[in-house]
Amino acid sequence: MAGIKLTFDYLSKNLAIVIGLVLIWRGIWYVLDEIDLVFLGGSHFFTAVGGIILGLAILYIPDHDLKEIQKL
Repeated sequence: MAGIKLTFDYLSKNLAIVIGLVLIWRGIWYVLDEIDLVFLGGSHFFTAVGGIILGLAILYIPDHDLKEIQKL
């Protein structure tokens, strides 16, 4: 961590970013649950499979590889 000063300003800014991202994902999660409930009767199977396919496509399309998955 050479060159990074752990100041209150630095920590509060990054904490605000993390909280914002978590709240966005929480909202997306609830919207997708409602879509499951309304259109598929609460069955998560098809939207889960669709989400996996869409996620892989989003990772694949820009550079035509899935190297981002290796970082996990």
